[in-house]
Amino acid sequence: MKLHITSQRLELKHTWRISRSASDAKEIHFIELEADGTIGRGEAAHNVRYDESIESIRAFLETARPLLEQADPWQFEAVSRAVHRLQPGQNAAKAAIDIALLDWVTRKLGVPLYRYWGLEASQTPVTSYSIGIDTPEVMQQKIREAEDFPILKIKLGGDQDESTMQTLRAVTDRTVRVDANEGWTDRQQALEKIHWLAELNVEFVEQPLPAGRLQDVAWLRERSPLPLVADEDVKIASDVPKLAAAYDGINIKVMKSGGLQEALRMIHIARAVGLKIMLGCMLETALGITAAAHLSPLVDWADLDGNLLLKNDPFAGVEVAEGKLVLPEKPGIGVVAR
Repeated sequence: MKLHITSQRLELKHTWRISRSASDAKEIHFIELEADGTIGRGEAAHNVRYDESIESIRAFLETARPLLEQADPWQFEAVSRAVHRLQPGQNAAKAAIDIALLDWVTRKLGVPLYRYWGLEASQTPVTSYSIGIDTPEVMQQKIREAEDFPILKIKLGGDQDESTMQTLRAVTDRTVRVDANEGWTDRQQALEKIHWLAELNVEFVEQPLPAGRLQDVAWLRERSPLPLVADEDVKIASDVPKLAAAYDGINIKVMKSGGLQEALRMIHIARAVGLKIMLGCMLETALGITAAAHLSPLVDWADLDGNLLLKNDPFAGVEVAEGKLVLPEKPGIGVVAR
């Protein structure tokens, strides 16, 4: 295979602010794997929370180049395992390679990826639309822009939680999912927040406490009126079994897991231990979002809206109709360059 690497600066429609950071733009790497006249595309949407940067992603992709250029893409499972063994971490780069491999294979076979997995496109869930922390005026503008989405996702975890929810409830009574992004550090405080949220048509709370505090989360779950969903506490398949005693569900993101194959393993393990599943995302283009969406018929909840927050998405792929994900019928991942 030939490996081609590019990057692009993506501008956000609004400043993206969560409990620990804020940004107006993001530079993302894209790859193409070319073999036998066919190209598979992948995306590496890095996240500093997991010790990734634009530089570290590029460095890993260059480290993987010799392996990829000697590999047979039909052996995508073995190739992906070899890529994961190169070094720990840098899972967004590994995800880009895995996405490109599966895109190549299913393009070559002439089928959409979801069909290759034996899934039914009509079983895709409704995706939530994320509202970042902002001024009341901007938040309400974002909510109005998301009027076609029946479910909203709100970022909390700071000193303005009460005012944020008041701002939202002043303009909509739609179902809300709350993501605290590790922002509540005291379990009693978190419990009080969750009891308050339970009265405000909130469906569940994501990552209420900092990662690594499973005993505290288990304590919280015993008392919580709302389901608790792990995000930063879960990255790869081996993380899943231990979470069943503390959480009600997990948020699987292709970029943090290291690829579609690992995400699929996580789905099966989560089902085996009785956990519900959300399929989430980073700030990604339609390439990464569409790749993840091909897994969505297998999950309970979706939060695949990262591309909808961008001004200059270079790709088109999965669509959204009244919140429901609509998978492309083209072979492979099904994305096209704009």
